[in-house]
Amino acid sequence: MADGPEWLREVLAPVRRRIGEVIAYSSIINLLAIAAPIFVLQVYDRVVFHGGLSTLQGLVIGMFAAIVFDFVLRQGRARLLRSAAVDMDVELARALYSRITAAPLPVLESRPTAYWQALFRDAEVVRNAFSGLSAVLIADLPFALFFAVVIFIIAPPVAWVLLAAFPLFIGLAWWSGRVMQDANREEREASFDRDAVTAELIGGRTTIKALALKGPMTEVWEARHVRAVDESVRRGRQSDRFVHMGLGLTVLTTVAVTAVGAVAILNQELSIGALVAANMLGGRIVQPFQQLIGNWRTYMATRQSLKRLGEAFATAEEPARGAVRPNVRDGVLMLDDVTFGYAPDRPPAVRNVRLKIGNGLHALVGPNGSGKTTLLKLMQGLYRPSHGRVMLDEADIAQFGREDLARAIGYVPQHTFLFAGTIRENIAIGDPGADDGLIVDAAHLAGAHSAISEMADGYGARIGEGGMDLPGGVRQRIAIARALLGNPPVLLLDEPSGNLDTEAAKTLARNLEALAEDRTIVVVTHSPVLLEVCHNIIALDGGRIVAAGPAGQVRERMEAARRLKEVER
Repeated sequence: MADGPEWLREVLAPVRRRIGEVIAYSSIINLLAIAAPIFVLQVYDRVVFHGGLSTLQGLVIGMFAAIVFDFVLRQGRARLLRSAAVDMDVELARALYSRITAAPLPVLESRPTAYWQALFRDAEVVRNAFSGLSAVLIADLPFALFFAVVIFIIAPPVAWVLLAAFPLFIGLAWWSGRVMQDANREEREASFDRDAVTAELIGGRTTIKALALKGPMTEVWEARHVRAVDESVRRGRQSDRFVHMGLGLTVLTTVAVTAVGAVAILNQELSIGALVAANMLGGRIVQPFQQLIGNWRTYMATRQSLKRLGEAFATAEEPARGAVRPNVRDGVLMLDDVTFGYAPDRPPAVRNVRLKIGNGLHALVGPNGSGKTTLLKLMQGLYRPSHGRVMLDEADIAQFGREDLARAIGYVPQHTFLFAGTIRENIAIGDPGADDGLIVDAAHLAGAHSAISEMADGYGARIGEGGMDLPGGVRQRIAIARALLGNPPVLLLDEPSGNLDTEAAKTLARNLEALAEDRTIVVVTHSPVLLEVCHNIIALDGGRIVAAGPAGQVRERMEAARRLKEVER
């Protein structure tokens, strides 16, 4: 899907396909709207004064038919708009989901979770605006000119009053729009801040319980909630003011039309029937403008939602597939003078890294904040270097798509995340059609099979939200099995033993040592158990490689450096 207005044209396609039908329905409905004023005009001017009961019978039958036809047409128009709303909802939600999931990881990490969730609420606002009552109002507005022409024909003296009221309603609607735009923006920002804190409360519920943070967090949440309520009340107060001004202007217009009409009747320039009919038609003119004032919040919210959605659709997409699929045989990773920073005004997290690693088990070590996790994400292509290249079997990984890299390079993040469902579904989530034997083999390699087999439902056991029904060590091993399922030639693991006990860590170490015979495995770890079986160690500090080589040599150099620091102290 292209950036810019093109995305909007595509998601509005269901509405555009039906817009001709909606206009046709609206045209006939508004033409039928003059039936009631004409009925009143004829009753006053013909039936009442001339005693034409037969005429009254014909008029009543005609009005009944018009009312039934009007009902059928309104039902048809509503059905069209509902159908368009469903189609538009599906198209817009699918396009938005596709764009968010295709966005590069740094883009996703640059915004809080609540921001991306709010985009789907923006999609609902746009859908409702283009396919609900707001759309009907826009379709009815042009017919105000038609009713004005009819009034000029049947009651010329009062037509000028309504014509003078036009700019007043338009000016009030414009003023309402200017004020409500700011009020809506402030209300949304306040609600977004509150929702962000709510998301943190839910995501960090274990920490909040463990540290008894209910009191401090309550103060934070209540402050955000109070601001959200205050902004909502302020917006509502502004909206009510303009709605009431619109109602007052509507009554004033009716009074003016009636007063001018009464004078015209006394001057024998107008009949009573014509005045009543003109008042009814005047209501048809004024009503859409009054509704426009009340619905201006919807239009302003839609405009702001379109702006935010436009920004989301304008973000770069990460291609799922490259021009060619990587044919990875050796699994040799090479970083050629790689530098990466999270923001231009912050020091780089990784600086001028030159590294070449092949088959074997390699450990990334270093103090917290030294760039280990960032370097691992660069190797997997989750981040793109600001300078330099990451090569896989002598091919720049920038030319490959996300799905290509995910199949060539298995990755286990530091913070394990599982999806609600069964254990089998989580291991095979990247390849739902995977053979059961491959799933079990991956679980064996990750050291998870025995723990899974002990469960009552085995691989069919449901794990709850985020795997909350499983122990942390089992979650970790399932995540490793998920990364191993496709038998990738390169495997990257970030603190894989963080939730494992000593025995499980030893099992994992033996399995990784065996796997490393024919593949490249890079492990971020501080575990002595894993470090013991690593063939090479790469030490980072301040985003730079300070030591790299065979594990024994690097350990000796690091120990010597540690002792030297202690002596200097």
